[in-house]
Amino acid sequence: MGEPLRVGIAGLGTVGCGVVDLLQRNQELLARRTGRPIRLVAVSARDRGRPRPVALDGLRWHGDARALAEDPEIDVVCELIGGAEGIALELARRTLAGGRHLVTANKAMLAHHGAELARLAEAREVALGFEAAVAGGIPIVKALREGLAANRVRRIYGILNGTSNYILTVMRESGRDFAEVLAEAQALGYAEADPSFDVDGIDAAHKLALLAALAFGGRPRFDAIHVEGIRHVAAADIAYADELGYRIKLLGVARMTEAGLEQRLHPCMVPKDAPIAQVEGVFNGIVVEGEDAGVVVLEGRGAGAGPTASAVVADLIDIARGLRLPVLGVPAAMLADHRSAPMSTHRGSYYIRLMVVDRPGVLADIAAVLRDHEVSIEALIQRARNPGQAVPIVLTSHETTEAAMSAALARIGSLAAVLEPPRMIRIERP
Repeated sequence: MGEPLRVGIAGLGTVGCGVVDLLQRNQELLARRTGRPIRLVAVSARDRGRPRPVALDGLRWHGDARALAEDPEIDVVCELIGGAEGIALELARRTLAGGRHLVTANKAMLAHHGAELARLAEAREVALGFEAAVAGGIPIVKALREGLAANRVRRIYGILNGTSNYILTVMRESGRDFAEVLAEAQALGYAEADPSFDVDGIDAAHKLALLAALAFGGRPRFDAIHVEGIRHVAAADIAYADELGYRIKLLGVARMTEAGLEQRLHPCMVPKDAPIAQVEGVFNGIVVEGEDAGVVVLEGRGAGAGPTASAVVADLIDIARGLRLPVLGVPAAMLADHRSAPMSTHRGSYYIRLMVVDRPGVLADIAAVLRDHEVSIEALIQRARNPGQAVPIVLTSHETTEAAMSAALARIGSLAAVLEPPRMIRIERP
Protein backbone atom coordinates (compact mmCIF):
# COMPACT_ATOMS: atom_id res chain seq x y z
CA MET A 1 0.00 0.00 0.00
CA GLY A 2 1.38 3.39 -1.02
CA GLU A 3 1.68 6.60 0.96
CA PRO A 4 -1.70 8.21 1.79
CA LEU A 5 -3.10 11.08 -0.25
CA ARG A 6 -3.74 13.75 2.37
CA VAL A 7 -6.86 15.86 1.81
CA GLY A 8 -8.11 19.16 3.18
CA ILE A 9 -11.69 20.34 2.67
CA ALA A 10 -12.76 23.99 2.56
CA GLY A 11 -16.50 24.32 3.08
CA LEU A 12 -18.68 22.01 5.16
CA GLY A 13 -22.08 22.61 3.66
CA THR A 14 -24.18 19.93 2.01
CA VAL A 15 -21.48 18.90 -0.46
CA GLY A 16 -18.56 19.21 1.96
CA CYS A 17 -20.26 17.00 4.53
CA GLY A 18 -21.15 14.58 1.75
CA VAL A 19 -17.47 14.30 0.81
CA VAL A 20 -16.46 13.76 4.44
CA ASP A 21 -19.06 11.01 4.79
CA LEU A 22 -18.03 9.26 1.57
CA LEU A 23 -14.32 9.36 2.40
CA GLN A 24 -14.95 7.94 5.87
CA ARG A 25 -17.53 5.35 4.85
CA ASN A 26 -15.69 4.01 1.78
CA GLN A 27 -12.08 4.35 2.92
CA GLU A 28 -11.23 0.66 2.44
CA LEU A 29 -12.87 0.52 -0.99
CA LEU A 30 -11.03 3.66 -2.11
CA ALA A 31 -7.69 2.31 -0.89
CA ARG A 32 -8.18 -0.91 -2.84
CA ARG A 33 -9.04 0.97 -6.00
CA THR A 34 -6.12 3.38 -5.82
CA GLY A 35 -3.44 1.35 -4.08
CA ARG A 36 -3.08 3.99 -1.39
CA PRO A 37 -5.31 5.45 1.35
CA ILE A 38 -7.15 8.72 0.75
CA ARG A 39 -7.03 10.35 4.15
CA LEU A 40 -8.95 13.43 5.25
CA VAL A 41 -6.65 15.40 7.57
CA ALA A 42 -8.01 18.96 7.79
CA VAL A 43 -11.17 21.01 7.28
CA SER A 44 -12.29 24.63 7.27
CA ALA A 45 -15.67 26.33 7.55
CA ARG A 46 -17.03 29.64 8.79
CA ASP A 47 -18.89 28.30 11.85
CA ARG A 48 -16.99 25.67 13.80
CA GLY A 49 -19.77 25.19 16.35
CA ARG A 50 -22.54 24.47 13.87
CA PRO A 51 -23.98 20.93 14.21
CA ARG A 52 -23.05 18.72 11.25
CA PRO A 53 -24.10 15.19 10.27
CA VAL A 54 -20.52 13.88 10.10
CA ALA A 55 -17.77 13.17 12.62
CA LEU A 56 -14.89 15.65 12.51
CA ASP A 57 -12.95 14.29 15.47
CA GLY A 58 -9.19 14.16 15.01
CA LEU A 59 -9.14 16.57 12.04
CA ARG A 60 -7.19 19.81 12.06
CA TRP A 61 -9.47 22.84 11.88
CA HIS A 62 -8.47 25.99 10.01
CA GLY A 63 -10.56 29.05 10.76
CA ASP A 64 -9.33 30.69 7.54
CA ALA A 65 -9.79 28.43 4.51
CA ARG A 66 -6.80 30.03 2.81
CA ALA A 67 -4.55 28.40 5.42
CA LEU A 68 -5.25 25.01 3.81
CA ALA A 69 -3.10 26.10 0.86
CA GLU A 70 -0.07 26.50 3.17
CA ASP A 71 -0.63 23.43 5.35
CA PRO A 72 2.48 21.25 4.75
CA GLU A 73 0.57 18.08 5.60
CA ILE A 74 -2.01 18.50 2.80
CA ASP A 75 -1.49 17.17 -0.73
CA VAL A 76 -4.82 18.22 -2.24
CA VAL A 77 -7.37 20.88 -1.31
CA CYS A 78 -11.08 20.43 -2.03
CA GLU A 79 -12.60 23.89 -2.54
CA LEU A 80 -16.32 23.56 -1.78
CA ILE A 81 -17.05 27.14 -0.73
CA GLY A 82 -18.48 28.48 -3.99
CA GLY A 83 -18.58 31.90 -5.61
CA ALA A 84 -16.71 33.26 -8.60
CA GLU A 85 -14.46 35.57 -6.58
CA GLY A 86 -13.39 36.12 -2.97
CA ILE A 87 -11.93 33.47 -0.69
CA ALA A 88 -12.71 30.60 -3.08
CA LEU A 89 -10.67 32.13 -5.89
CA GLU A 90 -7.85 33.18 -3.55
CA LEU A 91 -7.69 29.66 -2.09
CA ALA A 92 -7.63 28.13 -5.57
CA ARG A 93 -4.79 30.38 -6.72
CA ARG A 94 -2.73 29.83 -3.56
CA THR A 95 -3.24 26.05 -3.65
CA LEU A 96 -2.10 25.68 -7.25
CA ALA A 97 0.73 28.21 -6.96
CA GLY A 98 2.01 26.29 -3.93
CA GLY A 99 2.25 23.09 -5.95
CA ARG A 100 -0.76 21.35 -4.39
CA HIS A 101 -3.58 19.64 -6.26
CA LEU A 102 -7.01 21.28 -6.31
CA VAL A 103 -10.46 19.70 -6.61
CA THR A 104 -13.44 22.04 -6.87
CA ALA A 105 -17.19 21.98 -7.43
CA ASN A 106 -17.17 25.71 -8.20
CA LYS A 107 -18.60 26.22 -11.70
CA ALA A 108 -18.91 30.00 -11.31
CA MET A 109 -15.21 30.40 -10.50
CA LEU A 110 -14.15 28.18 -13.41
CA ALA A 111 -16.56 29.79 -15.87
CA HIS A 112 -14.88 33.15 -15.18
CA HIS A 113 -11.30 32.13 -14.29
CA GLY A 114 -10.92 28.61 -15.70
CA ALA A 115 -8.26 29.40 -18.28
CA GLU A 116 -6.09 31.21 -15.72
CA LEU A 117 -6.36 28.37 -13.19
CA ALA A 118 -5.67 25.77 -15.88
CA ARG A 119 -2.45 27.58 -16.85
CA LEU A 120 -1.40 27.79 -13.22
CA ALA A 121 -2.08 24.09 -12.55
CA GLU A 122 -0.19 22.96 -15.64
CA ALA A 123 2.75 25.28 -14.92
CA ARG A 124 3.08 23.78 -11.41
CA GLU A 125 2.44 20.24 -12.73
CA VAL A 126 -0.50 19.58 -10.42
CA ALA A 127 -4.04 18.41 -11.07
CA LEU A 128 -7.14 20.60 -11.17
CA GLY A 129 -10.24 18.40 -10.94
CA PHE A 130 -13.73 19.79 -11.47
CA GLU A 131 -16.02 16.86 -12.29
CA ALA A 132 -18.39 18.03 -9.57
CA ALA A 133 -18.76 21.48 -11.13
CA VAL A 134 -20.91 20.22 -14.03
CA ALA A 135 -24.03 18.05 -13.67
CA GLY A 136 -23.32 16.58 -10.24
CA GLY A 137 -22.91 12.82 -10.44
CA ILE A 138 -22.85 12.62 -14.24
CA PRO A 139 -19.21 11.96 -15.30
CA ILE A 140 -19.35 14.34 -18.26
CA VAL A 141 -15.93 15.94 -17.72
CA LYS A 142 -14.26 12.52 -17.79
CA ALA A 143 -16.37 11.52 -20.81
CA LEU A 144 -15.29 14.58 -22.82
CA ARG A 145 -11.68 14.67 -21.63
CA GLU A 146 -11.03 10.94 -21.96
CA GLY A 147 -13.73 8.67 -23.40
CA LEU A 148 -14.61 10.97 -26.31
CA ALA A 149 -11.17 12.56 -26.75
CA ALA A 150 -10.78 11.06 -30.24
CA ASN A 151 -13.93 12.77 -31.47
CA ARG A 152 -14.57 16.11 -33.05
CA VAL A 153 -17.71 17.28 -31.24
CA ARG A 154 -20.43 18.62 -33.50
CA ARG A 155 -22.85 19.73 -30.81
CA ILE A 156 -23.31 19.36 -27.07
CA TYR A 157 -26.53 20.22 -25.29
CA GLY A 158 -28.33 19.35 -22.14
CA ILE A 159 -30.46 20.00 -19.08
CA LEU A 160 -27.98 21.45 -16.59
CA ASN A 161 -30.17 22.68 -13.75
CA GLY A 162 -32.39 20.35 -11.74
CA THR A 163 -34.49 23.10 -10.13
CA SER A 164 -35.65 24.50 -13.46
CA ASN A 165 -36.24 21.02 -14.86
CA TYR A 166 -38.32 20.12 -11.80
CA ILE A 167 -40.45 23.26 -12.20
CA LEU A 168 -41.06 22.63 -15.91
CA THR A 169 -41.89 18.97 -15.21
CA VAL A 170 -44.45 19.83 -12.53
CA MET A 171 -45.95 22.57 -14.72
CA ARG A 172 -46.49 20.00 -17.47
CA GLU A 173 -47.89 17.35 -15.15
CA SER A 174 -50.19 19.67 -13.19
CA GLY A 175 -51.13 22.36 -15.71
CA ARG A 176 -50.19 25.07 -13.20
CA ASP A 177 -48.28 28.26 -13.95
CA PHE A 178 -44.68 29.10 -13.12
CA ALA A 179 -45.21 31.26 -10.01
CA GLU A 180 -47.34 28.66 -8.22
CA VAL A 181 -44.98 25.77 -8.98
CA LEU A 182 -41.94 27.84 -7.99
CA ALA A 183 -43.50 28.61 -4.60
CA GLU A 184 -44.15 24.91 -4.08
CA ALA A 185 -40.58 24.03 -5.09
CA GLN A 186 -39.27 26.54 -2.54
CA ALA A 187 -41.48 25.05 0.17
CA LEU A 188 -40.15 21.57 -0.64
CA GLY A 189 -36.53 22.74 -0.64
CA TYR A 190 -35.96 22.17 -4.36
CA ALA A 191 -35.58 25.91 -4.99
CA GLU A 192 -33.74 28.56 -2.98
CA ALA A 193 -35.47 31.48 -1.29
CA ASP A 194 -33.86 33.59 -4.03
CA PRO A 195 -34.19 31.28 -7.06
CA SER A 196 -32.65 33.69 -9.57
CA PHE A 197 -29.47 31.72 -10.30
CA ASP A 198 -31.55 28.66 -11.15
CA VAL A 199 -34.67 29.95 -12.91
CA ASP A 200 -32.88 32.78 -14.74
CA GLY A 201 -30.34 30.36 -16.19
CA ILE A 202 -27.13 31.66 -14.58
CA ASP A 203 -26.22 28.40 -12.85
CA ALA A 204 -26.74 26.38 -16.03
CA ALA A 205 -24.84 28.93 -18.12
CA HIS A 206 -21.78 28.58 -15.86
CA LYS A 207 -21.85 24.85 -16.56
CA LEU A 208 -22.37 25.39 -20.29
CA ALA A 209 -19.23 27.57 -20.40
CA LEU A 210 -17.20 24.63 -19.08
CA LEU A 211 -18.83 22.06 -21.36
CA ALA A 212 -18.22 24.23 -24.41
CA ALA A 213 -14.58 24.73 -23.41
CA LEU A 214 -14.07 20.98 -23.05
CA ALA A 215 -15.98 20.08 -26.21
CA PHE A 216 -14.33 22.65 -28.49
CA GLY A 217 -10.90 23.17 -26.93
CA GLY A 218 -11.32 26.82 -26.03
CA ARG A 219 -11.16 28.95 -22.93
CA PRO A 220 -14.42 29.26 -20.95
CA ARG A 221 -16.37 32.33 -22.09
CA PHE A 222 -19.34 32.95 -19.81
CA ASP A 223 -19.70 36.44 -21.28
CA ALA A 224 -20.30 34.94 -24.75
CA ILE A 225 -23.37 32.91 -23.72
CA HIS A 226 -26.87 34.04 -24.64
CA VAL A 227 -28.86 33.46 -21.42
CA GLU A 228 -32.63 33.29 -20.88
CA GLY A 229 -34.46 31.69 -17.98
CA ILE A 230 -37.88 30.07 -17.62
CA ARG A 231 -39.91 32.83 -15.96
CA HIS A 232 -41.73 33.63 -19.21
CA VAL A 233 -42.78 30.02 -19.89
CA ALA A 234 -46.53 29.77 -19.28
CA ALA A 235 -48.74 26.75 -18.65
CA ALA A 236 -50.39 27.54 -21.99
CA ASP A 237 -47.04 27.17 -23.78
CA ILE A 238 -46.47 23.78 -22.19
CA ALA A 239 -49.96 22.64 -23.20
CA TYR A 240 -49.49 23.82 -26.80
CA ALA A 241 -46.07 22.17 -26.90
CA ASP A 242 -47.69 18.87 -25.93
CA GLU A 243 -50.32 19.29 -28.66
CA LEU A 244 -47.60 19.96 -31.23
CA GLY A 245 -45.54 16.94 -30.14
CA TYR A 246 -42.94 18.71 -27.97
CA ARG A 247 -41.83 19.18 -24.38
CA ILE A 248 -40.24 22.34 -23.03
CA LYS A 249 -36.80 22.06 -21.42
CA LEU A 250 -34.24 24.63 -20.31
CA LEU A 251 -31.27 23.65 -22.47
CA GLY A 252 -27.68 24.76 -22.73
CA VAL A 253 -26.46 24.32 -26.30
CA ALA A 254 -23.00 24.75 -27.83
CA ARG A 255 -22.02 24.12 -31.43
CA MET A 256 -19.48 25.39 -33.92
CA THR A 257 -21.00 27.33 -36.82
CA GLU A 258 -19.70 29.33 -39.76
CA ALA A 259 -20.19 32.46 -37.65
CA GLY A 260 -18.17 31.05 -34.73
CA LEU A 261 -18.90 29.16 -31.52
CA GLU A 262 -22.59 29.40 -30.67
CA GLN A 263 -23.35 29.17 -26.94
CA ARG A 264 -26.92 29.66 -25.75
CA LEU A 265 -28.98 28.81 -22.68
CA HIS A 266 -32.75 29.16 -22.99
CA PRO A 267 -36.06 27.26 -22.96
CA CYS A 268 -36.38 24.93 -25.94
CA MET A 269 -39.11 22.79 -27.39
CA VAL A 270 -37.76 19.30 -28.02
CA PRO A 271 -39.61 16.42 -29.72
CA LYS A 272 -41.31 14.11 -27.19
CA ASP A 273 -39.41 11.10 -28.49
CA ALA A 274 -35.98 12.72 -28.11
CA PRO A 275 -33.87 11.23 -25.26
CA ILE A 276 -33.49 14.65 -23.63
CA ALA A 277 -37.29 15.01 -23.45
CA GLN A 278 -37.42 11.99 -21.13
CA VAL A 279 -35.19 13.63 -18.50
CA GLU A 280 -37.65 14.74 -15.84
CA GLY A 281 -37.79 16.17 -12.33
CA VAL A 282 -34.52 17.14 -10.67
CA PHE A 283 -32.43 15.05 -13.06
CA ASN A 284 -29.87 16.43 -15.51
CA GLY A 285 -29.17 15.06 -18.98
CA ILE A 286 -26.43 15.78 -21.52
CA VAL A 287 -26.21 14.81 -25.19
CA VAL A 288 -22.87 14.81 -27.03
CA GLU A 289 -22.80 14.42 -30.80
CA GLY A 290 -19.38 13.04 -31.71
CA GLU A 291 -18.10 12.77 -35.27
CA ASP A 292 -17.15 9.12 -34.81
CA ALA A 293 -18.87 7.96 -31.60
CA GLY A 294 -22.24 9.29 -32.74
CA VAL A 295 -24.80 10.40 -30.17
CA VAL A 296 -23.89 9.80 -26.52
CA VAL A 297 -26.53 10.45 -23.84
CA LEU A 298 -25.78 10.76 -20.12
CA GLU A 299 -28.42 11.21 -17.41
CA GLY A 300 -28.30 11.42 -13.64
CA ARG A 301 -28.78 13.56 -10.58
CA GLY A 302 -27.21 16.95 -11.10
CA ALA A 303 -27.01 18.09 -7.49
CA GLY A 304 -27.25 16.92 -3.89
CA ALA A 305 -24.77 15.65 -1.33
CA GLY A 306 -24.37 12.12 -2.70
CA PRO A 307 -23.99 12.74 -6.45
CA THR A 308 -21.75 15.79 -6.04
CA ALA A 309 -19.59 14.14 -3.39
CA SER A 310 -19.23 11.15 -5.70
CA ALA A 311 -17.84 13.44 -8.40
CA VAL A 312 -15.44 15.17 -5.97
CA VAL A 313 -14.07 11.86 -4.74
CA ALA A 314 -13.75 10.57 -8.31
CA ASP A 315 -11.27 13.40 -8.90
CA LEU A 316 -9.43 12.48 -5.70
CA ILE A 317 -9.19 8.89 -6.94
CA ASP A 318 -7.62 10.08 -10.21
CA ILE A 319 -5.07 12.12 -8.26
CA ALA A 320 -4.30 9.17 -5.95
CA ARG A 321 -3.71 7.03 -9.05
CA GLY A 322 -1.28 9.59 -10.43
CA LEU A 323 -3.51 10.60 -13.35
CA ARG A 324 -2.99 14.18 -14.51
CA LEU A 325 -4.58 15.45 -17.71
CA PRO A 326 -4.81 18.87 -19.38
CA VAL A 327 -7.43 20.64 -17.29
CA LEU A 328 -9.68 21.67 -20.19
CA GLY A 329 -8.89 18.77 -22.49
CA VAL A 330 -5.99 20.39 -24.34
CA PRO A 331 -2.87 22.04 -22.89
CA ALA A 332 -3.69 25.47 -21.49
CA ALA A 333 -1.28 27.14 -23.90
CA MET A 334 -3.27 25.67 -26.80
CA LEU A 335 -6.73 26.77 -25.69
CA ALA A 336 -8.42 28.55 -28.59
CA ASP A 337 -10.02 31.96 -28.30
CA HIS A 338 -13.00 31.08 -30.48
CA ARG A 339 -14.92 33.77 -32.26
CA SER A 340 -18.40 34.04 -30.69
CA ALA A 341 -21.37 33.57 -32.99
CA PRO A 342 -23.89 36.39 -32.47
CA MET A 343 -27.33 35.15 -31.47
CA SER A 344 -28.72 36.93 -34.53
CA THR A 345 -26.98 34.36 -36.74
CA HIS A 346 -28.64 31.36 -35.07
CA ARG A 347 -30.62 29.20 -37.48
CA GLY A 348 -33.54 27.13 -36.27
CA SER A 349 -37.28 26.72 -36.01
CA TYR A 350 -39.51 28.68 -33.64
CA TYR A 351 -42.75 28.43 -31.67
CA ILE A 352 -44.77 31.65 -31.49
CA ARG A 353 -47.86 32.38 -29.34
CA LEU A 354 -49.90 35.50 -29.96
CA MET A 355 -52.93 36.94 -28.21
CA VAL A 356 -55.03 38.87 -30.71
CA VAL A 357 -58.43 40.46 -31.20
CA ASP A 358 -60.56 38.06 -33.26
CA ARG A 359 -61.57 40.00 -36.33
CA PRO A 360 -61.31 39.50 -40.09
CA GLY A 361 -57.86 39.96 -41.62
CA VAL A 362 -55.75 39.54 -38.48
CA LEU A 363 -54.24 36.22 -39.51
CA ALA A 364 -53.61 37.58 -43.01
CA ASP A 365 -51.76 40.57 -41.53
CA ILE A 366 -49.58 38.27 -39.40
CA ALA A 367 -48.87 35.99 -42.36
CA ALA A 368 -47.91 39.01 -44.46
CA VAL A 369 -45.35 40.17 -41.91
CA LEU A 370 -43.83 36.70 -41.73
CA ARG A 371 -43.72 36.55 -45.54
CA ASP A 372 -41.99 39.92 -45.74
CA HIS A 373 -39.28 38.61 -43.39
CA GLU A 374 -38.99 35.31 -45.26
CA VAL A 375 -40.35 33.27 -42.35
CA SER A 376 -42.37 30.24 -43.42
CA ILE A 377 -45.17 28.76 -41.24
CA GLU A 378 -44.87 25.04 -40.50
CA ALA A 379 -47.92 24.50 -38.24
CA LEU A 380 -50.79 26.70 -37.04
CA ILE A 381 -53.30 26.40 -34.20
CA GLN A 382 -56.29 28.78 -34.24
CA ARG A 383 -59.31 28.06 -32.05
CA ALA A 384 -62.98 28.53 -32.88
CA ARG A 385 -63.88 32.11 -33.69
CA ASN A 386 -65.00 34.50 -30.97
CA PRO A 387 -65.53 37.79 -32.86
CA GLY A 388 -64.26 40.87 -31.06
CA GLN A 389 -62.73 38.90 -28.18
CA ALA A 390 -59.13 38.01 -27.34
CA VAL A 391 -58.03 34.67 -28.79
CA PRO A 392 -54.67 32.90 -29.05
CA ILE A 393 -52.90 32.09 -32.30
CA VAL A 394 -50.05 29.58 -32.12
CA LEU A 395 -47.67 28.76 -34.92
CA THR A 396 -44.35 27.09 -35.55
CA SER A 397 -41.93 28.11 -38.28
CA HIS A 398 -39.67 26.30 -40.66
CA GLU A 399 -35.96 26.98 -40.18
CA THR A 400 -35.00 30.64 -40.33
CA THR A 401 -32.52 33.02 -38.71
CA GLU A 402 -32.87 34.62 -35.30
CA ALA A 403 -32.47 38.03 -36.94
CA ALA A 404 -35.39 37.41 -39.31
CA MET A 405 -37.64 36.06 -36.58
CA SER A 406 -36.81 38.90 -34.17
CA ALA A 407 -37.57 41.50 -36.82
CA ALA A 408 -40.84 39.79 -37.72
CA LEU A 409 -41.96 39.59 -34.09
CA ALA A 410 -41.15 43.26 -33.51
CA ARG A 411 -43.40 44.15 -36.45
CA ILE A 412 -46.15 41.73 -35.40
CA GLY A 413 -46.07 43.11 -31.85
CA SER A 414 -46.85 46.58 -33.22
CA LEU A 415 -50.03 45.47 -35.00
CA ALA A 416 -53.16 46.99 -33.47
CA ALA A 417 -54.87 43.64 -33.14
CA VAL A 418 -52.01 42.08 -31.15
CA LEU A 419 -52.78 42.58 -27.46
CA GLU A 420 -49.53 41.57 -25.75
CA PRO A 421 -45.90 40.97 -26.70
CA PRO A 422 -45.46 37.79 -28.75
CA ARG A 423 -44.15 34.77 -26.87
CA MET A 424 -41.32 32.92 -28.62
CA ILE A 425 -39.60 29.62 -27.77
CA ARG A 426 -36.91 28.09 -29.94
CA ILE A 427 -37.23 24.53 -31.20
CA GLU A 428 -34.22 22.23 -30.79
CA ARG A 429 -34.26 19.00 -32.74
CA PRO A 430 -31.88 16.03 -32.36
